[in-house]
Amino acid sequence: MTGIVTHDPPGGTGERPGRPLIVTEDAALLDDLLRLCAAAGATPEVHHGVPESGGGWAAAPLVLVGDDAARRVGGAPRRPGVVLIGRDQDDSGVWKRAVQIGADHVLMLPDGEPWLVDRIADVAEGIGRPALTVGVIGGRGGAGASTLACALAVTSAREGLRTLLVDADPLGGGLDVLLGGESAEGLRWPAFAASRGRVGGGALEESLPRLHSLRVLSWDRGDCVAVPSPAVRAVLAAARRRGGTVVVDLPRRLDDGVAEALAQLDLALLVVPAELRAVAAAGRVASAVGMVVRDLRVAVRGPYAPGLDDREVARLLGLPLAGEVPVEPALLRPRGAPRPPGATGRGPLARFCAQFWERVLVESGGVR
Repeated sequence: MTGIVTHDPPGGTGERPGRPLIVTEDAALLDDLLRLCAAAGATPEVHHGVPESGGGWAAAPLVLVGDDAARRVGGAPRRPGVVLIGRDQDDSGVWKRAVQIGADHVLMLPDGEPWLVDRIADVAEGIGRPALTVGVIGGRGGAGASTLACALAVTSAREGLRTLLVDADPLGGGLDVLLGGESAEGLRWPAFAASRGRVGGGALEESLPRLHSLRVLSWDRGDCVAVPSPAVRAVLAAARRRGGTVVVDLPRRLDDGVAEALAQLDLALLVVPAELRAVAAAGRVASAVGMVVRDLRVAVRGPYAPGLDDREVARLLGLPLAGEVPVEPALLRPRGAPRPPGATGRGPLARFCAQFWERVLVESGGVR
């Protein structure tokens, strides 16, 4: 007998990744696997043996084989992504059966449920390359880091990339305000403070305010001024799984949540005004951030103090130079101005951001 589970998965972004394949005749095991698939937002295909037609065995992104069915699939073509699932922790023969069917993993329930839900959820979300994740942090107060973060995110979205802007500074006033969307519907950081384990990437994206063709995770006007590091880890991991770009606006103070955000960056920009006190302050920030971020670059903002230019600032800090952040009115945009930084696509700031993305996307291997 062959059966298909017909209930639909939760609505997503229109992508249609392949369905996981379950092979078992064990009714109790099947019930458990269907429950785990439902928890991960996946709709599986169910068979009692290797599918006879339709290429289901080869085409499925993940194959879950019950230990009862191991002998029935022994002659199937070898392929990656096969998990042999059992319940008897003391059965040493399960490893031999796993080798016989070419399984990548052996999993015992119920202990292996969290790992399996994560794998199934990856399938449900159609996991591809993770998002290129860029952090922006000021070398001193008032350096213009938040404005640059907004401009980078707006530019990324304008280039057609899936983009999420993350406000990691609870004391910064809210990036949704800078983008003119403080009243926009959607969740803010406090709603995710209790998150643990895995957060669905599609659900996260759909829950956030959409402003200027990008999603924004900011702070509300309440009293919450910190999110536990497990919640930061879960939320940023979900954001990265969606691909595209993630831009994180970081505070200069480092706590566990900020350290977690730093650990998930592909690169960080340290925004430094070209003045000696700012360079001295930025040196201390760079020392702390550089212990976590593997690729830290300096973006220098004028006007320049006597004897300084962008290359000299980079030399003093011992960091690669990302470029000169242009001085223009957008960097000092008053609250309530009609457009966020970089929104028009014109002007020196927009050109800086476009050139930055062109360069780092090439370095990372292209559009994600």
